[in-house]
Amino acid sequence: MLQGTLDLLILQTLVLGPAHGHTIAHAIERRSEDVLQVEHGSLYPALHRLEDRRWIASFWGTSENNRKARYYRLTAAGRKQLTEQTGRWDRLVHAVNRVLRPAE
Repeated sequence: MLQGTLDLLILQTLVLGPAHGHTIAHAIERRSEDVLQVEHGSLYPALHRLEDRRWIASFWGTSENNRKARYYRLTAAGRKQLTEQTGRWDRLVHAVNRVLRPAE
């Protein structure tokens, strides 16, 4: 994945509501039709980075299988960042497509 892409995908996933790490990874994989695979070695550092930036916040809850799990939710600052990063992503994709497909 391009640098910063995982952050954007995590923020977008949390728009739907709070989730724990396993659910976030699974949602990204499912929504990408398994093209994107989220490794735990990448996911948790990204979650900590986003929390340090105050774009997400965490709290403890109980998972679907009745285990204690750390849940993450999007903050107002994270929602704003998601809007900004989505705009940047759209511009990047458009620019790359102009190079790859100049005749279209």
